[in-house]
Order: sequence, then C-alpha cells, then structure tokens
Amino acid sequence: MSDSYSDKNVQDEVTELETKSVTAARLFDIRRIIGGLFVVYGVIVTIAGLVASDDEIDKAQGVNINLWTGLGMLVLGLFFLAWLKLRPTAPPPPPVEEAPQEKAPKE
Repeated sequence: MSDSYSDKNVQDEVTELETKSVTAARLFDIRRIIGGLFVVYGVIVTIAGLVASDDEIDKAQGVNINLWTGLGMLVLGLFFLAWLKLRPTAPPPPPVEEAPQEKAPKE
C-alpha cells in the first residue's frame, strides 16, 4: 500500500464529510427553525384570538392581544422563511483536484 493511495483515501473521506456537514448545515439553518416555530405558534395564537370571548378582550383593555400577537408572529415567521428562500446558504466550493505529481528521474 503506497502513501499516495492512503492520502487519496483520506482526502476522499474529508471531502465526503465536508459535503455531509454542508447538507446538515442547510437542513438545520437557524432561519428555518425560527421561521417554522413562529409560523406554528402564530397560527395557534391567531386561532386563540379569533375565538376569544368578550371577557378575555376586556381583560386586555379592549384589545384582542392574542389576535395581534398571533398575526405578528405569523408575519415574522413568514419573513424568516422568505429570507431563507431568497438568500439560501452558499453551496460548498467544488473540491480541488490536484494534478498527479511526476516523480523526478533518478540520475
């Protein structure tokens, strides 16, 4: 087994791990997580605001706080998801292929 063969294997493994890392980074992009959570919670709070009773609105001095907070959360969550769609993370740089090195002739 030559050194160049093992170096090539190590380089291939590093390249494969970098590709997996970039894929995981895209999957767990913080904008996706924050946007998704705000949209889900925004829907829940908006529904709670739509079905609020007059007593609940009177507790908040006549403002349907659940409705307004839910709509705000929806807008913020959709903003994060739109931001993710319009400006995705940069793709990984292509792997640099090294030219095979020629051995110097022995004298």
